[in-house]
Order: sequence, then C-alpha cells, then structure tokens
Amino acid sequence: MPTPLAPTLAVIGGGQLARMMAQPAIALGLPLRLLAEAQGVSAAQVIVDQQVGDYRDLEALRAVTAGCEVVTFDHEHVPTEHLHALEADGIAVRPGPDALVHAQDKAVMRARLDELGIPSPRHALVSSPAEVEAFGFPCVLKTTRGGYDGKGVWVVRDAEGAAAAFETAQASGVRVLAEELVDFRRELSALVARSPSGQAAAYPVVASTQVDGICKEVVAPAPDLDPELAGEAQRIALTVAGALGVTGILAVELFETTDGRILVNELAMRPHNTGHWTQDGAVTSQFENHLRAVMDLPLGSPAPRARWTVMVNILGGDRDAGRLYDGLRHAMARDPHLRVHLYGKDWRPGRKVGHVNAFGDDLEDCLERARHAAAWFAGELGDESE
Repeated sequence: MPTPLAPTLAVIGGGQLARMMAQPAIALGLPLRLLAEAQGVSAAQVIVDQQVGDYRDLEALRAVTAGCEVVTFDHEHVPTEHLHALEADGIAVRPGPDALVHAQDKAVMRARLDELGIPSPRHALVSSPAEVEAFGFPCVLKTTRGGYDGKGVWVVRDAEGAAAAFETAQASGVRVLAEELVDFRRELSALVARSPSGQAAAYPVVASTQVDGICKEVVAPAPDLDPELAGEAQRIALTVAGALGVTGILAVELFETTDGRILVNELAMRPHNTGHWTQDGAVTSQFENHLRAVMDLPLGSPAPRARWTVMVNILGGDRDAGRLYDGLRHAMARDPHLRVHLYGKDWRPGRKVGHVNAFGDDLEDCLERARHAAAWFAGELGDESE
C-alpha cells in the first residue's frame, strides 16, 4: 500500500518567511498550501500548491484551508475575527487568535505584559497631542496596529512632532500608544518555539542592529551579555509563550538598558528576522521548529552549531547597483563557507531582498565576511573590493 501523505499545512502570506518554511517542509515530507497576495511573490516561486487571494477575505481563507488540518502565518495581519471563524470551522489555527492578537495590537500586548509582571517601557494610550505632552517628551509614538520595519513609529520631542505623528496615525484609523524613549545599550532578541502540547525550546539570546527601523544585522549569541540577563530574557520569552498560549515561534524583542536591565519592546509570533541565523548556525532552524511546533511534532534542538553566527540583511539600495544573482560568483569564490539566502524579490530601496550567514570561532572574522558579502550584493562595493 502507498505510504499515507502527511497532513497539508496552509500558510497565509507569500513573503520570504513562508518561502523559507518550504525547505524544511520538503525534508519533513510536509505538504504546504499557500495563500499568496499576488502571482509570483517570494513564497509562490517555491510552493507549488498555491492560491491567490486577500488575507482579509474570509472566503479566501476558507478556500485555502479547505482540507487542511492546520493553518499558520507569514505575517500577523489576518483579522482576529476571521481566525475565530476558521477555528469554528474545525481548523487548528496556530498560533491561535487569542495569542496572535498580542502581536497584532500593541495596546493589548502592553496590558497583558503588565498583568504578567513582565518589564516594559513606561507607556500609555493617548488620543491627542495634548495627552502626549502630558505623558512627557521625548517619547515614542506607535500605532497600535499595522506597523512594522519602522512604519507607524515616530520619535517625538515636542508638541509639533506629536501633532504631525497624530495626523499620520489618524489617517489610518488606529489608536496611538506612547512609550518612554528608552536609554538602551543595544537591542536583543529572545526566540523560543512552543508546541500545543507545551514542549518549548529556547534559542541563544542574540544582539540585533537596527537602521531606520529595519534589522540590519544579528550576532548570535549576543556578545558580552551577562549570563543572568541572558537567562532572564529566555525566561521572559518562555513565560510569555506559555501564558499567551503561543504555538510556533515567538520572538521577544528587548532593550538592554544602559543601567543593566532588559525591557520588552515587541512580540512577533512567527519566524523572525532575528532568527535567520538559525538556518546555518543552529542544530534546528527556526523555520523547521516552527513547522514542528504547529504540527505538534517533537521540537528539534536549538543549540548553536558554531561559537558565533552573524546574519546580515541584504537591503535594496541604488537600483542600478544591485547584484543579487550576479553577486553569487564573487561572494562564493571569496568565502566558500558563506551561506546566502535570496528571496526572489524585486529590487527596491530599503527592501529586504536576502541575507547572508557567516559562522566560525572568530567574531570579527564572521562580521567582516558577512558585512562584505551583504554590501557586495547590495552594490555598495566596487570591483576593487574583490
């Protein structure tokens, strides 16, 4: 008799995160079905079973999940009420809507973290520039829904800046959250995987560098991080995952303050940019552990394979200078140990179009190799840099 096929997993969203789920899915013999926002987007280039539709359309969601036991996500923007409807249809939504809303709505997240006693920046919902002024300058204003990669976030230092931010935020019809402008040394990320049965795995805490609100590079593990702070960050991530009932990958983005504390900045309930290093630097990548978790399979080891792994994003710059596929020859010849991941995306300034991973025993060497390769792909280096 033929071997039964594994259950099909529906993935909502056709970005690079869904694309990078495909490789471990192939290894696990796990069929994926994709809801892509358009023909030819990143994940649609590698996942054969696909439909094109709007993730805000419940009927499109029902069509793509028909016959699937489980649905998961490339992003957190599917309306919460649609996720409840899918659950009512008998689909296992992972992460579920009661968990995912904490990644969708920053006000809901802050309120729940306060209940759990999780350290966060001082914050308050504000409805006018006057309330921002009462909260105190300088501060950070964030739309409670819809922001990512620096969008929907403003650092304001006076009433004029608050008024301009409110004008933009109100045009999108969402609430505004004010947070203190944290005096931080660097940004950290604690990544964990959690299955429906409650098994959890915690990756090493990493340091990330942001440029204009976009993750530029990640170092795993975070250099010179106090072991007690690292343990606290992992405990926070595991506590949040358990208390919120997260299934799959949870990324907890943190500030390491100049006075030696850690504060939770953001939550993401999906594979995350700060976990891309795990593709080549960990025993089990975040993408494989996300699939294992949402299918309630035993989780793989999150242990690092090398002393250091550095991930650097390839960001679109000067359109005429980009060298994505054309850059492979130089990058591979210069560094045979380098790992390159390209997303099949159109070139746009500031857009994440790929990333590179370098690993080894010497951190400075890993940083130089990864930075050089990413800059070469982005067209920031000339032939004289070979």
